[in-house]
Parts: sequence; C-alpha cells; structure tokens
Amino acid sequence: CFAAVYNVKLKGENKMSLFGFGKKKEQTEKIQKPELLEKKNIRLDCSPMAKDDVIRAVGQFLCDSGYVDEGYIEAMIKRELSFPTNIGNGIALPHGVEEAKKEIKHSGIAVMVFPEGTDWGTEKVNLVIGIAGVGEDHLEILATIAEKMATPEAVEELIKGSADDIYAAFTTKA
Repeated sequence: CFAAVYNVKLKGENKMSLFGFGKKKEQTEKIQKPELLEKKNIRLDCSPMAKDDVIRAVGQFLCDSGYVDEGYIEAMIKRELSFPTNIGNGIALPHGVEEAKKEIKHSGIAVMVFPEGTDWGTEKVNLVIGIAGVGEDHLEILATIAEKMATPEAVEELIKGSADDIYAAFTTKA
C-alpha cells in the first residue's frame, strides 16, 4: 500500500491528508495555542532576589511554556536597563524591547509573587508579571492588568491569594 502524507496549515488548523490508491482520507485537528496564563506559570511565596534574576526567572517561565524563544529573556533585561518596568502599587511588568517581537510565538504572561517584596531599584515590588504580547496584544494585556490591579487593595488581595485566585483574576472577564 502506497500512501503520501503532507501537512497544510490553514487558518489555525493543521490539515493532514492521506492519499492511497486514489482514495482520500482527511483528518483535521485544531492546533492548540497556549492560554494567556497557565497555572504552572504562577509562583507564590518567592524569596527576594536580584532584579535581573527575577526577570530571567519570569522570562524562563514564558520560554519553557512556548510563548517566547530564549532570546526574549535578554530583551527583557535590555528593556529594564533602558526603561524600568515597575509601575507603582508594588507591581513590575517586565517585557522585551520592540525589536524582540520576533522572539514571541504566542501572547502570554507569567506571575511571581513576593510577599516580602523584592528590590526593583526605586521601590520594592510584590507582584512581577512577565509579559509577551504578539502584535498589539501587549496593549490589551497591559490594560487588563491596569484594570485588575488599579488599587493597592486589589494588589494586596492577589498577593495573599492562591494560584487559583491569580489565575482567575487574569483569565476571566470582569
């Protein structure tokens, strides 16, 4: 029996067709995009560490989950050198420089919680959210974070919350 197999990608689907003796059988399977936040990318009760180490750690979560290529991590460090990513309220949002967009495969975030805070240069931060946004997704991600973390009370609630609380905060619509 002779069969040729080929893959064709059409609008987010992987279409695999098998041909044999003039008969055609098609099988379509959906290519899974990772969620914006996966529970495995939420780290609670982190001990204080150097800012660059925090950025590398949160960037590695993004890389290990398939959101970015490894080069994006250094682009996150580069961004921090040119423009600090702490935004007040004890939050830092490390992300890559513009030219690193090519390193992003899928939009995603990773979260690290530092109950005691970790030094971010001009302030201590308790919540570090690494961001990778394809195209203009990063603006929507930033808007969602700003909306959800608008008050010190909202940040405090998240810092004291569980991984499930954090997951729900960033994956459900308000």
